[in-house]
Amino acid sequence: MSKYKLKSSKSILKRFKVTANGKLLRHKACRSHLLYKKTSQHKQKLRKVVQVKYVDFISLQAKII
Repeated sequence: MSKYKLKSSKSILKRFKVTANGKLLRHKACRSHLLYKKTSQHKQKLRKVVQVKYVDFISLQAKII
């Protein structure tokens, strides 16, 4: 067992939210600029918060804890 606790990545803590069940939530990308090209329906879908896929969750989990 390690003697010291590793620091959690501050950039990851700002971008993701951990739920009560331990899942990770994230915002969708592509909503910061060039919005005039995107339809309002597309921008509406980009507003939603989605759950991180399990494959990505494994690599992020070590950096959060």
